[in-house]
Amino acid sequence: MASDAKAVLPQPLVRPAVRIGPISAVRRPAVLTAVLTLAVVLVVLAVLDVWLGGDPIPLPQLLNALTGGGTGAQRFIVWELRMPRTATALIVGAALGLAGAITQSVLRNPLAAPDLLGITAGASLAATAATVVGGAFAASVYGVPLAALLGGLITAAAIYLFAWRGGEVAGFRLVLIGIGVNAMLVAGVGWLLVSAQIQDVGKAQVWLNGSLDDTSWTRFWPTAAAFVIALAITLGAARSLAALRFGPDIARSLGVRVQWNQGLLLTAAAALAALATSACGPIAFVALAAPQIARRITGSAGEPLFGSALTGAVLVTGSDLLARAILPEDLPVGVVTAGFGGCYLLYSLVRSNRKASL
Repeated sequence: MASDAKAVLPQPLVRPAVRIGPISAVRRPAVLTAVLTLAVVLVVLAVLDVWLGGDPIPLPQLLNALTGGGTGAQRFIVWELRMPRTATALIVGAALGLAGAITQSVLRNPLAAPDLLGITAGASLAATAATVVGGAFAASVYGVPLAALLGGLITAAAIYLFAWRGGEVAGFRLVLIGIGVNAMLVAGVGWLLVSAQIQDVGKAQVWLNGSLDDTSWTRFWPTAAAFVIALAITLGAARSLAALRFGPDIARSLGVRVQWNQGLLLTAAAALAALATSACGPIAFVALAAPQIARRITGSAGEPLFGSALTGAVLVTGSDLLARAILPEDLPVGVVTAGFGGCYLLYSLVRSNRKASL
């Protein structure tokens, strides 16, 4: 009789796990397939971005130049003009996608993103101020990017402090404060553009539109190194991030130091967004859309870190390819992502309203 009862009872679902020393992970073939597909798409877009352009190079000659062959002019075009642009698009997109995944997971809000919370606006205000003031600092290679990085980090710290009440930071309060700070900083950028000299306004407008035209290996390597550091911090706190998705109370019951991990992860997200903005200007809506797109592609319960980074890189690289090689006019990549992101934001709001009405 007992054996019959055991046969009737449903057996628990046991997912196969992979263990390497103290590290273990659940095997999810569908997620792995989706991530590998995103990686393949990213490689194809990167090759096309290097290949196509105002002066297309035949594919055999492109491959020859990539391996050190070809003429000096071809190697210069590939390695000094196109490769830094494509590499910067990859790292900027990955940084924005990862920053968006962290922010949305910690704040438990799919509409939370660094460019809506004021971090990108803070970087833009500082960079615009550096351009308008001018001088040797703004003329140097790292002048405007360094100003943007500091502006984004200071803004993120101020928003976090404003949202601190009763020994903790409420996600909804932080979002509201971030939106208000973002509006004030955008107004500050507008005031600087109105009061500046016309030649400085032109320089600032090119940067504010999110342009990859002025990229170089000199700017790429610091951004890539800082991205690796921020990624390592995020992966180190991945278990705490997964617990924070359930809310602060459940996270505390699981032994997570909520405020410490919230501050650490939001600092990493702010640094990633500020670094991406300092490299090429504000790239709108990528941090907002990439985690949600990756979530639907992979079928994950939360915003996947690697999937969001790959999706962000695909969005920025694909937008650069579209803006530079497909559209009749050469547009800044930020204009293309803003058009795409605006449509995505409207779709998300309509979808949320339909769920609420049901």
